Amino acid sequence: MHSITKKRFKAYLIDLAVSTTVTLVTESLLEKKFKSDVYYNLVHPTLILWSLEYAQLKCGGQTLGYRQAGLKLESSNGANLSNNQIIKRMAYRDTVGGFIYLQNRAQFEGKDGSQFPYDHSAGVRVKEV
Repeated sequence: MHSITKKRFKAYLIDLAVSTTVTLVTESLLEKKFKSDVYYNLVHPTLILWSLEYAQLKCGGQTLGYRQAGLKLESSNGANLSNNQIIKRMAYRDTVGGFIYLQNRAQFEGKDGSQFPYDHSAGVRVKEV
């Protein structure tokens, strides 16, 4: 496993811990205003994770986890990250990105870990800072 891949994993765990904390706090503040368990188990955590990630990436290309791990997300063409790139990356990562990686694992094994399938589809890459 490449060092950048290990850093990405560490960053994701940090971001997940922050997101989980915010989810638990906001869930207790809502005090079951929504009667659906689907909302509290699926929609609410995803909404919090995506909102936090989107805001942080839009403001500087780094989430809290990326900052701690010494990583930065940037557009492949060198431009600022667009709204479309960030949203496409998150949606692809959380839906089919893992399956595509497992199907074509050999294609991504030789790379340095800076671009997973969901990064490639959104036109972004992760670099060490």
